Amino acid sequence: MMPQQHPLNPRRICRDCHGFGRAHIATGSTRSDGTRDTLPVNCQSCQGLGTSPLRLATSRA
Repeated sequence: MMPQQHPLNPRRICRDCHGFGRAHIATGSTRSDGTRDTLPVNCQSCQGLGTSPLRLATSRA
């Protein structure tokens, strides 16, 4: 049985990258050993963490 998320624990997944904060993009070229050359890229919103900070539930009047 899979563990259930606690109902009081808010999800902090980044809304821009959906939790995948770092991706490797193939450049199209290959190395001498046959592997692909990739370029690592971080999400600009979460800086590659995959999570977003919790916001305070305060209202300014």
